[in-house]
Amino acid sequence: MGRTVTGAVDPVVLYVSGGNTQVIAYSEGRYRIFGETIDIAVGNCLDRNYGSFTYDNSIAYVTYRGDPAAEAPIEADTIPARADHDLSTTVLVDSDGFSKNPNFLGDAFSGCLNFTSSTTLHGKVTVWKVLKHKATTISTCDISVFTKFLNATSVCKSKIKF
Repeated sequence: MGRTVTGAVDPVVLYVSGGNTQVIAYSEGRYRIFGETIDIAVGNCLDRNYGSFTYDNSIAYVTYRGDPAAEAPIEADTIPARADHDLSTTVLVDSDGFSKNPNFLGDAFSGCLNFTSSTTLHGKVTVWKVLKHKATTISTCDISVFTKFLNATSVCKSKIKF
């Protein structure tokens, strides 16, 4: 799909779906999964509060050392009160942009590529179906893709503004 959609000769794909993330690339004549992780902020939300959060369409951005690497659409939805809710999207990483970063070769040879994802969701919090207030959530994740060990990890932080 990466070749067809972007015309890239040798794309690296970061696939994110319901908290499952895979790094996929073409190697040795076939597509291979080079890393996989579970549970990043774009993928899963747990609302422990008594208020639901309805948010508008948005975009998740992924960068490599400040250089744009990917964008992913996030469709408008509602996170129910006191519930676990999946957010699914697919991210196609554009390695043409960030592979020119002067740190890329050193990071690639070390076996670890560090990405940052950021997502801002604008919406409305509703408590007990009576109280309504505008709110914005901001989530950032530091994602490390370990090419030597074929896995990835992430550490995420989120905050809400009313």
